[in-house]
Amino acid sequence: MSVPKFTTLGCRLNAYETEAMKELSQQAGLENAVVVNTCAVTAEAVRKARQEIRKLRRENPDARLIVTGCAAQTEPETFTKMDEVDAVIGNTEKMQPETWTGMAADFIGESEAVQVDDIMSVTETAGHLIDGFGTRSRAYVQVQNGCDHRCTFCIIPYGRGNSRSVPAGVVVDQIKRLVDRGYNEVVLTGVDLTSWGADLPATPQLGDLVMRILRLVPDLPRLRISSIDSIEVDENLMMAIATETRLMPHLHLSLQHGDNLILKRMKRRHLRDDAIQFAEEAQKLRPDMTFGADIIAGFPTETEAHFENSLKLVTDCNLTWLHVFPYSKRTGTPAAKIPSQINGNIIKDRAARLRTAGDAQVQRHLQAQLNKTHHILMENPHMGRTEQFTEVKFADPQAEGHIVSALITGIDGNQLTA
Repeated sequence: MSVPKFTTLGCRLNAYETEAMKELSQQAGLENAVVVNTCAVTAEAVRKARQEIRKLRRENPDARLIVTGCAAQTEPETFTKMDEVDAVIGNTEKMQPETWTGMAADFIGESEAVQVDDIMSVTETAGHLIDGFGTRSRAYVQVQNGCDHRCTFCIIPYGRGNSRSVPAGVVVDQIKRLVDRGYNEVVLTGVDLTSWGADLPATPQLGDLVMRILRLVPDLPRLRISSIDSIEVDENLMMAIATETRLMPHLHLSLQHGDNLILKRMKRRHLRDDAIQFAEEAQKLRPDMTFGADIIAGFPTETEAHFENSLKLVTDCNLTWLHVFPYSKRTGTPAAKIPSQINGNIIKDRAARLRTAGDAQVQRHLQAQLNKTHHILMENPHMGRTEQFTEVKFADPQAEGHIVSALITGIDGNQLTA
């Protein structure tokens, strides 16, 4: 019999949780199953999930097909109605050993076909930890889950529940294990990372966690932070940016828009000038700092003038790596009820213009790296990433997982060459 096959859609946190589910399902003895870990961030993500499920059913006609993840949590009935699907599991249930034990025992007879409880009642982050995944060079550590904010475009809090944090001691212990296993870089990940600690005793903040990791795990060469909300950044995190060279100079910012009126309609907690001020301060403290950012094109009521403010934000914040999201109407969100929805062709055009602006910023960044020496973490023998997460291509093979020092000699597309 074969071990379960897993397909992951969506974010890095989903990928992390897929690795945990692999371990749980194998420990339970689940066989001949296909598991789809879905994303719900846009309506398009749900459509792709359904498409993937149909494809996997055609490829695996005799396997048990299990659907989980954020889309399964927010709209279980969508997947329950699909003939291809045998079971639907919520985001809490997917991280519980007993769920997989029940699935393995007698998939149809003893397990409930739909196991999706109220995620808003969950008060703890799942303690199931994995010892890295993906390449042998970089490991991801989930330190937080859920979100207490209610941005009007976002369905994710209803898929992930309220914010909850993994205690600092647990995080540090896991990172020590990862370093002992040879990982040279650890990435802290979560749904709303800068809310880490608000539910813990003494309400520590993300900067406290970062400083504690760097102090207690001195052998960790590189620590990286995934997406953050810049308005929530605390003093200790700014101090770490300024003083800790092992904290990588790359931050992905949850900006979403560059116009104040649209930001208010999105129920974001920052204004345009807040984003610009943070970017300027971070780059003053760390001149080699680079930024990625999420930006939505075509939010309801967005005029051309509103959009131009987003376009200008790309250079005003000196953004490099853009994640551009064409606005997608999500049933169950306040934004879906706004009457002034934007024409799909206009949304597509604005998203393309944002991507073009982002591409220009990438090329500026790459040009600025020429003839500089970088410390590059090798993801495979011919490709690694700089401290700013820029890809570097090597003609001569390097040791995978190692950090190599190399002079940047050229540019190939969106990659540097050494």
